Amino acid sequence: MVNGNLQDSKNRGLISRILIKLRPTPKTAPYYFIGPTFILFLTFMLYPILYSFILSFQKFNAGSYEFVGLKNYFKLINDPVFRKALVNTVIYLIIQVPFMIFLSLITANFLNNKFLKYKKIFKISYFLPAVTSLVAYSLIFKLLLNTDFGFVNYILSFFSIPQIDWLNSPIAAKLSVILAITWRWTGYNMIIMLAGLQNIPKEIYEASDIDGASPIQKFFRITLPMMKPIILFCTITSTIGTFKLFDESYILTGGGPNNATITVVHYLYNNGFRYLKFGYASAMSYLLVLFIVAFSFLQFKFTGGMGDE
Repeated sequence: MVNGNLQDSKNRGLISRILIKLRPTPKTAPYYFIGPTFILFLTFMLYPILYSFILSFQKFNAGSYEFVGLKNYFKLINDPVFRKALVNTVIYLIIQVPFMIFLSLITANFLNNKFLKYKKIFKISYFLPAVTSLVAYSLIFKLLLNTDFGFVNYILSFFSIPQIDWLNSPIAAKLSVILAITWRWTGYNMIIMLAGLQNIPKEIYEASDIDGASPIQKFFRITLPMMKPIILFCTITSTIGTFKLFDESYILTGGGPNNATITVVHYLYNNGFRYLKFGYASAMSYLLVLFIVAFSFLQFKFTGGMGDE
């Protein structure tokens, strides 16, 4: 009994000494604050990135993963569905992103007019789609664009326009996805554009008024050059967002018809979580990262970067 009490006392003494050593001091206190965040980052960010990279060189076979080298990447190059998904994604990028950026800039320029009343109402109205759930708005567009009882075809019928099979025709289905994305993200980019417009010195516009510049001249000679970094930022973030497009393809059209609207991330999801080809899906994700980096680099290259400091 005495030996047991002695052992308990030693254990309590050891724990006390450990706690004393772990007690925060002015030098170690910052590490205690950033420690939980750092651990979460390692666990849920860095580890999945590294593990998926390793997984991209492996294939599940006979109950375990085996190393296959670059076979997953070579298989992707020869995969017709992946090529179709990549082409679809690039089409969305080429058509939707420039149109959305242009619409965002025009809308922001309109809201920046000092004579406009009820600006807050307009700002909220334009930005509201950006805070709408991706799933919810995709389902709403699916109902609006329904061939038989959708509201869009109902409106078109007043102009004697025949019903359009929005979600089951290859071209119309692509257009449906583009319209949905544009509605969702125009207001988001508009707010960023508006912040950039409000940072342009008013003295420049006042000087142009003295010189007799027209509104069109001020837009092309002052607004556009001064907004170049903001436009580039919105273009790059929109490019990244388009390459990650998934919800609209998955919910609105299901990737159909005949993979006419499927995106790279949608196909990645199918391989990873429907067919359980995690190695193949991991290789696809890293190839997608390379495409995003390449397109972002080209945008910086051809636009001259963020401008001279």
